[in-house]
Amino acid sequence: MKDVKSTLLERRSIRRYEREDIPAESMDFIYEAIRSTPTSYNGQQFSVIDIDDQEIKEKIYELTGQKQIKTCRHFLLFCADYNKISEIAEAKLIEMPDFQLTADGVIVGIIDATLAMMNALTAAEACGLGTCPIGYARTAAPDAIARMMKLPQKVFVVCGLAIGVPREMPDIKPKQSRELLIFKNKYREGSMVPELMDYDREISEYNATRAGTKTDNDWADHIIGYYREAMSYKTLDMLRRRGFDVRY
Repeated sequence: MKDVKSTLLERRSIRRYEREDIPAESMDFIYEAIRSTPTSYNGQQFSVIDIDDQEIKEKIYELTGQKQIKTCRHFLLFCADYNKISEIAEAKLIEMPDFQLTADGVIVGIIDATLAMMNALTAAEACGLGTCPIGYARTAAPDAIARMMKLPQKVFVVCGLAIGVPREMPDIKPKQSRELLIFKNKYREGSMVPELMDYDREISEYNATRAGTKTDNDWADHIIGYYREAMSYKTLDMLRRRGFDVRY
């Protein structure tokens, strides 16, 4: 088991995995880490689908184009979930408010599912496994994946996590400085452009010199390109189809 410091600070996304299985005790630890996730109100407004069936993984790969989904041993889908609380409310004859129709309800479900994903990621990394969070599980083909997973209403995919024995160990990507990320007592005043430009150049240098596939990508234009692509996702329409027609 890796120590906390190396688990957190030496993490990198792994996209190529060995074929070998993950030990059962490692998966049990990951499951228990998921169960121990702190959640809003202790409502546990999330659920997780662990996919180890190769045929299903390959179908999800075909929908998303993310190769690590078909090569990892376990692909976990983390979902915001108000179906469970709705079921017990009906059984106990409790009037259930339409919390999932509020912006806060959607945010609560997303936060809970994301915290569960980070608990799983940290547990897997501590076991010496490789991981890669995958947002395309939410955006690439949400209706097709929802049908494949037989998701009931009031449940939607927030993110996915590939887990496996790493076949690669890529260089760790540079992160923004503490001064750009952590502010004291209030939001930072003054221009951050000089430091952001330095970071942009650092990312360009990393992409041009890193081990493996090299690119000429910078940070700013590359990330804004993702934003442009995301304008076509129509996520609000997906949420409405899943029973999250936000009104408040």
